[in-house]
Amino acid sequence: MPKSAYAVEPELTAITRAYHNGKLIADDVMPRLPSINKEEFKFNEFSNADEAFTVPDTSVGRTSDVNQVGQSSTQKTGSTEDRGLKDAIPLPDIDDNPEANLPGRSTEFLTNLILLDREIRVAKMAFDADNYPSSNKLALTGDSKLTSALCDPIEIFEEALNSCIMRPNKMAIGRYDYSLLSRNPSIIKAINKTDGEKGKATKQQLMELFELDDILIGEAWVNNARKGQARSMKRVWDESILFFSNDPLADTRQGTTYAYTVPYRQRVTLSKIDSDKGLHGSLVIKVGESVKELIVANDMAFLLTGTR
Repeated sequence: MPKSAYAVEPELTAITRAYHNGKLIADDVMPRLPSINKEEFKFNEFSNADEAFTVPDTSVGRTSDVNQVGQSSTQKTGSTEDRGLKDAIPLPDIDDNPEANLPGRSTEFLTNLILLDREIRVAKMAFDADNYPSSNKLALTGDSKLTSALCDPIEIFEEALNSCIMRPNKMAIGRYDYSLLSRNPSIIKAINKTDGEKGKATKQQLMELFELDDILIGEAWVNNARKGQARSMKRVWDESILFFSNDPLADTRQGTTYAYTVPYRQRVTLSKIDSDKGLHGSLVIKVGESVKELIVANDMAFLLTGTR
């Protein structure tokens, strides 16, 4: 294989791997597994979680064999997908601003866009009703929507949580819907234990009310306008709420969890001098990663759509 003209930049690679945008929740909804060293991999997709609750005969005769059991799964083959962007910095800019660390700032800029693109992919997968069986999704209508003064989220949420064969331990919700939820009169009454309908519930109070380990609030925005057009801003996580089960010990071979991300190696930053860009040449920074997002147990989640 011909050698790439780009060289790995250890210092810039450290920047892209350390970069973290606290407003993004994709890594919590579909956590990254330990990186693999091959682009192609095998994983187990679980479609019969009730087997974990079906108890076989456990009696053992004095000289008989012990009953053998196993959880049904379908082994599939997947492969990671390359995601990357590059930026060109004129060499005179770098020479004239040595203290500005323009390559480092470029690396952070590119990393943020790559992570935002991942946020959009994960949100589309998580909030796509086609990814769930009919028993694990509900389209809200009329007074069940969060915008209705008569909406009772407690009843709706408890029904959704109890519909799953394993009660979800996390919730993913967009910032706007979270704001409506936290000020809902039924929620305020339940938390304050009074008839008062005014106020705002904290995240911790909502977690305790619905017995959740975490509530993931999607803050991200994306501009859907084409380059050169007036901006068209849209929330990445919007008008749906997802309850899901997350097992931090699960991987591609064992453990039942809603979803995860398989990374090939780790995010990397590369660079090269391109004498054709600008009169004096430019330093081209390229940041990228190879990942694959997977929903592996869609009956371990419940999706509410049409929240507004």
